[in-house]
Amino acid sequence: MVAFLKNFFKKFVAKLFKRRGAIKLGLYGPPNGGKSTLANRICKDWLGEELSKVSKIAHETREIKIKENVVIKNSDGRELSFNVVDTPGIATKIDYEDFLKAGLSKSVAKRRAKEATKGVIEAIKWLDEMEAVIVVLDATKDPYSQVNITTIGNLAARKIPVLIAGNKIDLKRANIRKIKSAFPQYNVIGISAKYGNNIEELYDELFKLVK
Repeated sequence: MVAFLKNFFKKFVAKLFKRRGAIKLGLYGPPNGGKSTLANRICKDWLGEELSKVSKIAHETREIKIKENVVIKNSDGRELSFNVVDTPGIATKIDYEDFLKAGLSKSVAKRRAKEATKGVIEAIKWLDEMEAVIVVLDATKDPYSQVNITTIGNLAARKIPVLIAGNKIDLKRANIRKIKSAFPQYNVIGISAKYGNNIEELYDELFKLVK
């Protein structure tokens, strides 16, 4: 009985202080939505250095990239420590011919498609590690896609706290209202990861997300 109580108390204390460490914050979404640009913005704002390489060609990020102990502050001066996890873009189909159209050679295109496919699988596996997720969507595109609905559904099934960032609001075609209509159960913040529009608001929302 004593051994049982000791074990119970150890587990209780471990759970109680779990949040004292850095929170695993995943950036998920389709390719070219701006995940890596946002990861770079967060890391540059709070560490003075970037995390990922960005490109106009889809699937530039093909493996998990992590920046540990990124301490952010909100407008009230409170602090939170995150391990920022930039993930490969989620896609239902990856065709090497799409890379050919982008100007890559056949051998490079095939290798990139293979690496991108592996990256998608890795990103999905990492869902179980996440304590909070920012879903980064291109606000100029239709949010009612199979990839977006599947990604959101997987996060909901795992009961992972989600904040949706409607990115690229600096572009005229951006439509945040459509994203809000597609996913009314989540808070949606319109941002420009490239130019920093509404980034402070996004940081404030992260504190609400993991409270």
